[in-house]
Amino acid sequence: PGENLFVRITVAISEIIIYVSIVVGWVYFVAWSISFYPQIYYNFQRKSVVGLNPDFLALNIVGFVMYSVFNMGLFWNPGIQAEYFERFPRGLNPVLVNDVVFSLHAAFATLVTIGQCFIYERGDQRVSNVARGILGIFAVVVIVCAILAATDTFHWLDFLYACSYIKLTITLIKYVPQALMNYRRKSTVGWSIGNILLDFTGGILSMLQMMLNAHNYGKFLSFLAT
Repeated sequence: PGENLFVRITVAISEIIIYVSIVVGWVYFVAWSISFYPQIYYNFQRKSVVGLNPDFLALNIVGFVMYSVFNMGLFWNPGIQAEYFERFPRGLNPVLVNDVVFSLHAAFATLVTIGQCFIYERGDQRVSNVARGILGIFAVVVIVCAILAATDTFHWLDFLYACSYIKLTITLIKYVPQALMNYRRKSTVGWSIGNILLDFTGGILSMLQMMLNAHNYGKFLSFLAT
């Protein structure tokens, strides 16, 4: 039994970098959090969502729901936390409270935007069959994984990982329908550039924080490996 005991000691190179990292973390949290509102305000101002691709919204809400499920499961569920630490006994819970708050807020803001599609002019815009097919595949994956977890075929932690992989996939493809729509229309009217700029800013600062932490705690090689 004594072989399983260990002491974790975290040594930082610079206290200043610690505080810089904290500031950067909150700045990217704010940037990502407010990135939804330029589009919401733009829709309200125009009283129209024409030019905002519905496939993007459909993918986005599913992505943030999956992200919320992952975060809430690892942050609040003791059973799933136990599974995580059994698998990674020397690890730390990767989900922090700001992750939970952001994912829930993102899902809420996306729902608000979707709600605008039902009250403002939207023309003949509808969710495409391609997007419906992709979301259908995701739904099957979630249902199958939930059944497997419920029947103890694999762990609920693996179910959460499946949700996170769906979120990652959506992150990689969600802007494609909007980009194609803009190209075909030869116009970006209806699409707020503020969304992209703030999202990009948040992503860059998130990477910066990870690099600062990796350097400060001597884990830069592990950062590159991810």
